[in-house]
Amino acid sequence: MNTRLLVRPYADADRDGVILLWRLAFPAEPAWNESSTLIQRKLTVQPELFFVCVDGTEVVGTVMAGFDGVRGWVHKVAAHPERTRSGIASRLMQAAEEGLAGLGCPKLNMQVRADNASALAFYKAAGYQIEDRVSLSKHLS
Repeated sequence: MNTRLLVRPYADADRDGVILLWRLAFPAEPAWNESSTLIQRKLTVQPELFFVCVDGTEVVGTVMAGFDGVRGWVHKVAAHPERTRSGIASRLMQAAEEGLAGLGCPKLNMQVRADNASALAFYKAAGYQIEDRVSLSKHLS
């Protein structure tokens, strides 16, 4: 495990690094997931559940978590594409799980694209189970 890596809450100085990382990790993101807007929104709701993984000053990973009082959710789990399989995502998920548990969250849900085999394998190895559900959405803006 890389001991130079540090997982900590997001700080304003991380903004540019997070945006760059998300461009690399999520190159086909739709317009409604514009990075600056997502960061600003997250900072208004449970900002303590927005974690970054840094190596020195470089942002190499992110996760945003939230708890609505019933279930926890995670979003934007990202590791720098050149640093996959280095423990970044595992450490970030651990931080998110601990943060949610600290709020009394009984269960964590997430959405993963069905064709993202590597993400599905990662989460299965981490103890997550695929549940038979249909994901619905509606854009409000």
